[in-house]
Amino acid sequence: MADHVYPPSKPKEATVVKPTPPPTNKPQLYNPNLNRHPYRPNPNIYHRNCRRSYFCVCCFWSILIIILLLLLATITGCILYLLYRPHRPTFSITALKISQFNLTTTSDDTTRLTSNLNLTLSTKNPNKKVVFYYDPITITCLSEETQIANGSFTNSLVSNPNNITIIRSSLYSSSLLLETTIVNQIKSDLKKKKSGLPLKILLDTEARVKIESIRTKKVGIRIECEGIHSLIPNGSGGKSKNSSTSVTATVSDAKCKVDLRIKIWKWTFSNQKDGPPWKHFLESYL
Repeated sequence: MADHVYPPSKPKEATVVKPTPPPTNKPQLYNPNLNRHPYRPNPNIYHRNCRRSYFCVCCFWSILIIILLLLLATITGCILYLLYRPHRPTFSITALKISQFNLTTTSDDTTRLTSNLNLTLSTKNPNKKVVFYYDPITITCLSEETQIANGSFTNSLVSNPNNITIIRSSLYSSSLLLETTIVNQIKSDLKKKKSGLPLKILLDTEARVKIESIRTKKVGIRIECEGIHSLIPNGSGGKSKNSSTSVTATVSDAKCKVDLRIKIWKWTFSNQKDGPPWKHFLESYL
């Protein structure tokens, strides 16, 4: 039996151990979150946000309610206007008599006025179902924007539908001190025999309106009457003696207009002839 011949085995190679390279130093990025404390919600901020959101909700609903109330009031006013067609009351000067108008100049060159006037005016309610209620009326007589007499109508007044109401009052002044420029202007006007002294009548009061069972709140009104001219009784003007003869003023050109005087806190607003449309809508009620 033949022996097997094996090829000689290859000698083993010696393993070379490579040295391990030193570890490389990698740059480390700074992370600020590593040094932070864990998040803890602040209860004060939570309550503050709750209060803020509650305030915003209250403001929203308050504004919404105000808008709805204004809208409701506008709709109600339009319906009342279309149903009743209200008109403003009219005022007119019926007569004005001057029984005393004395200018007295003293030794110290001061001039004082003593006057007595009798005023008659009328107010007309042109509506069919609207009633006007007036408080006592304060009356002032002016000349050249200077007060020369005042008085009042002390009784409350009711102006019924389609009715004319007559108002009579006495105006007077006693030793009213006047400036020199006003005295000179009055004397200059009195020299004009045709026109005489220009006068203006102001009436201030508060009124409310009743439409069937609906009553409004009181609103201040001012009635301004211009276009009045008058002479003075004989023996007046610079002299201190009185005259028993009264003089009737010319009121044929007198015109009266009614102005609303709305008072808000310390301010009083008066409507003008060329105002915004909502003022003209209010004028239809007063």
